[in-house]
Amino acid sequence: MSTASVIGGGPAGLIAAEGLARAGVAVTVYEHMPAVGRKFLLAGHGGLNITHTEDRDRMLARYGASADRIAPMLEVFGPADLRDWCAGLGEPTFVGSSGRVFPRAFRATPLLRAWLARLAALGVRIETRQRWTGWTDQPGGLRFTGPDDHVTEAADDVAIFALGGASWPRLGSDGGWVDPFRDRGVTVTPLRPANVGVRVAWTDTFADRFEGTPLKHVGLTVRGQDAPPVRGDAMVTRTGLEGGPVYAIGAAIRAALDADGPGVLEVDLRPDLTVETLTDRLRNRRPKDSGSNWLRRTIGLDPVAIALVRESSGGAMPSDAAEMAELVKAVPVVLTATMPIARAISTAGGIAWSEVDEALMLPALPGTFVAGEMLDWEAPTGGYLLQASFSTGVFAAQGALAWLARDAAR
Repeated sequence: MSTASVIGGGPAGLIAAEGLARAGVAVTVYEHMPAVGRKFLLAGHGGLNITHTEDRDRMLARYGASADRIAPMLEVFGPADLRDWCAGLGEPTFVGSSGRVFPRAFRATPLLRAWLARLAALGVRIETRQRWTGWTDQPGGLRFTGPDDHVTEAADDVAIFALGGASWPRLGSDGGWVDPFRDRGVTVTPLRPANVGVRVAWTDTFADRFEGTPLKHVGLTVRGQDAPPVRGDAMVTRTGLEGGPVYAIGAAIRAALDADGPGVLEVDLRPDLTVETLTDRLRNRRPKDSGSNWLRRTIGLDPVAIALVRESSGGAMPSDAAEMAELVKAVPVVLTATMPIARAISTAGGIAWSEVDEALMLPALPGTFVAGEMLDWEAPTGGYLLQASFSTGVFAAQGALAWLARDAAR
């Protein structure tokens, strides 16, 4: 019987283990935390958004520069397959109003519990509190450090690494795998925070009053980036901005921060109205209207939006209707940084696509495959992260099975 090591007990690793075990491979999953699936469980706290129902082309676009590499993996295990898989575990899914897909229980716990029972029935062995620390001199040999610094070694026919990125390190994804892979000559693009908030140096007055207040129905763009605005609600925090539309333009934000000068986020407070329409409405200013009343009465801005206009103007708002309309359509918010990677939902960067073949194997380490966030891709929230994690895990397992078959035929 062929044997396999799966290093990492998140969705990518567990689905890879399932695929191998179904094919008759003896699988051991190594996880350095006390239990598998910890980040998966966290993702389910607010409702487990496991995938999305939008069409293939729109979904692929969410993966940006990695779309062409992710495409064959979504063909092998796409949203419909993931929904069928959930149903097979006793957790049928439903589609929310935005097209996002959730399990019936709306949480990860029942799904993970049923999944672990299935893996146990397939004979998958799970070893927890085992941190992978590198390779041994033996071909295919892996070294693990357990409790009390006890070192164990394993040498299976294939290995699939699914150790995640570096976000939420307290749940297991700490990026500790980067240096050992680089030491083996594998190119790893630096890990950076993705789906993360941004830092803004608000005045104390603004932060004190509006911390925790959403900017509703706004459009966000990064100055200098040729892309349509991303719409949604952005949350004002004490130190900046959070929320879906901020996360969705994370790559553009990082590019702006990497360039010379500050990054500037432009906030369209009225994305459904043109500058011309806003100008016409703003011309109806009453002589006694304050600036706040003017914006509230003519174009319906709420207090946080009005305060953002004032914040961007240094307290002195424009009085000319056309000038104010231009500002409302692109309120400049100067970004100083992203929040740290430990505060991120996911990670950008990872093992470069050039380092893996079409089956997700590392040619530099024959019989070694990679899945999940260890690879250099990113996507916004909305089910895309989990979908690609599952898809790459299934794909890596299929690649490993093909490798075992070729090895057996030699």
